[in-house]
Amino acid sequence: MFYLIDVEDFIRVEPRLFGLPTSEAVEEQLKNSYIGHFDKELGSVIAVAGVKGIEEGIIIPGDGAAYYKSNFELVVWKPEIQELVHGIISEITNFGAFIDMGAIQGMIHISQTMDDYVSFSKTNTLIGKTKKRSLKKGDACAARIVAVSYKLGEPKIGLTMRQPGLGKIEWIEEDKIKEKKETEKTLKEESKKESKKEAKKK
Repeated sequence: MFYLIDVEDFIRVEPRLFGLPTSEAVEEQLKNSYIGHFDKELGSVIAVAGVKGIEEGIIIPGDGAAYYKSNFELVVWKPEIQELVHGIISEITNFGAFIDMGAIQGMIHISQTMDDYVSFSKTNTLIGKTKKRSLKKGDACAARIVAVSYKLGEPKIGLTMRQPGLGKIEWIEEDKIKEKKETEKTLKEESKKESKKEAKKK
């Protein structure tokens, strides 16, 4: 889930940025210090949305940098259980697939990649036994977060693609077309039955 959070902090602006106007120097330092940073409480920092206020700078003896108490906004992404996510398959292994969600990577166990018996092929592809669907590096997918654990800093995210409306984007489109055809068929059959009933009444 994406959040816009308000933060107040002392920003250490390095001497190499002293030539810039204070607001630009602080914003540049914020980008260098925060973007890509992960915090268990806040999540993963995606962007600095803006600087709302900067107080007078402070110089500490023995440190060549300047410190500015600043108020700013960050765009963060924090994984939530049952959240629907989209991403690109970045790696296929014999135990599952890794999906790049932009802010962070998640892992889909082989048993959760599709509703089928799945095997790992020599071409680094996961293939379903019955439906013959395949999953490979570069495929765009929709998945759901089913587990989040925090070990050694960054979160480990477990995903599933076995629920309806999830999986490789092509599969989702195929399922929609199939469902539409089945619905149309059912409606036609019901319409025929109603027509026969009406004919019998006459």
